[in-house]
Amino acid sequence: MESGNGLYKTECIRTNIFQNGPYRTIADVEFATAAWVEWYNNRRLHSAIGNITPVQAEHAHYADLALQAQPL
Repeated sequence: MESGNGLYKTECIRTNIFQNGPYRTIADVEFATAAWVEWYNNRRLHSAIGNITPVQAEHAHYADLALQAQPL
């Protein structure tokens, strides 16, 4: 969990990637957090799964399961 918190602070809170300008309200932090979570879960490239996105890995996994389930 500490690693996840560190990534969040480094990538979301301490940069202006997910928020233009400083955070002035809690709503600013909430919107930036939602954008970061969406990026982290759906669009980031992950080296442990072949530099593809988690969504692509999930689709490939279920496609492979469907192929394995087909009768010969």
